[in-house]
Amino acid sequence: MTLKKFTIVKKYFFYLFLLLPSFINKVNAVGQVIYAVNCGGDAHTDTYGVHFEKDPLHGRIGIASDYGKRLLIGRVSPNDHILYQTERYHHSTFGYEIPAHTDGDYVLTLKFSEVYFNAPDQKVFDVVLNGDHTIVSDLDIFEKVGRGVAYDEHVPFTISRGRLLVNGEESEIRGERIRVEFIKGYKDNPKINAILVIKGTLEDVQKLPPLEPEPIEEYKEEPEIIPKNRRPSGPKQPDPYTLDDSSMMLPVFIAIGTFIPILFCLCKL
Repeated sequence: MTLKKFTIVKKYFFYLFLLLPSFINKVNAVGQVIYAVNCGGDAHTDTYGVHFEKDPLHGRIGIASDYGKRLLIGRVSPNDHILYQTERYHHSTFGYEIPAHTDGDYVLTLKFSEVYFNAPDQKVFDVVLNGDHTIVSDLDIFEKVGRGVAYDEHVPFTISRGRLLVNGEESEIRGERIRVEFIKGYKDNPKINAILVIKGTLEDVQKLPPLEPEPIEEYKEEPEIIPKNRRPSGPKQPDPYTLDDSSMMLPVFIAIGTFIPILFCLCKL
């Protein structure tokens, strides 16, 4: 190897060494991944390097759907549209089992997107964790973000000595697994697009960008446009309030002035 080539290779590895920490920080920004599933779809690795497994409920319970592939999903990069385009729904309550072996702090992220309905109050359901804890109540995805837009629910919880602690409540963990369930209600069928569980806190979770506010249209009164070829229907009427009262009384004064001399002459006869 010549000295020139050696210098180029050395420089290349130097820059790679500088970029390596930032790459590691980007991957670790989502914490330690415990469970990740692309519900209703195939395996997928997202923008942050998280590998979502193929749906384990395939062919077992519920209905897998890729109806959302008709839409472009808002708030996420094109690479991650698939996580919100595929889904699993069921005509009854259904759920997934999440491993819970080690004590510590965790965050459950539930990924949703409404890809079918065009109005709120059409699909509404609850989400329950470990059979005892309602972690999402009366979820109406369309009401939250509209149609074809990504929406995430982040639920922090703690595992300690075989107990699950969430929202100030606790319950027993059996078989080193906890279950997240999507509860059938009166408004259509419960669903889920993807599930992610990390070991860490909310600060370790990659969050969706904020929703862009809808533009507000200002009302502007349009001025009346009169066509040039439009003719008036008659002569312009004078404003009656601008008439002088004295001009109206002048004929009365003339009549009185004429009548008085005549009356005087008749009295002489």
